[in-house]
Amino acid sequence: MLAPPLLFAAFWIHGETDDDLVNWPLGMVLILAGVTLRVWAQQHLRHRLRQAMRLTTSGPYRFIRNPLYVGNTLVCVGATFLSELLWWVPVTLAWCCILYAFVVRFEEKHLQGLYGAQYQEYRSSVPRWFPRRFSFDNLGMMNNNLWASLRAESAGLLIILPYILKEIVEPFVRR
Repeated sequence: MLAPPLLFAAFWIHGETDDDLVNWPLGMVLILAGVTLRVWAQQHLRHRLRQAMRLTTSGPYRFIRNPLYVGNTLVCVGATFLSELLWWVPVTLAWCCILYAFVVRFEEKHLQGLYGAQYQEYRSSVPRWFPRRFSFDNLGMMNNNLWASLRAESAGLLIILPYILKEIVEPFVRR
């Protein structure tokens, strides 16, 4: 995911909060949560798995309509924590919220055209971003698409590489 706030965070070193016992664990937890949510969603959506598309209402789509974008936001915020620019976290979060608000409005019109009343019923019963309810019954965390979803989404973990490189190079830059 190439987002301007993440590019800034990968290269900017002024104003860092050097608390590696907080920044890296919290950043990694958020990134792993985001990638896990994306893997779970991908098993049900199957978009990147090159399978026939249908209106997806299972797995995380039972609780929110946009789990991939929520997962992306968690990954972006987690990467910002890895950058050690804690003051930049609200900017990254705002970027994601604004970007995905526009994307979702476009997608909703498209899905309405594709699925009509079926999508309208789904849209009226499942919230866009934050679940109203959550049940551990039949989560569908693992199905026949698990391994393909893991392969498809594993590249998301590469987002940590620029921040590892930043940690390595930064002492030489600060001299």
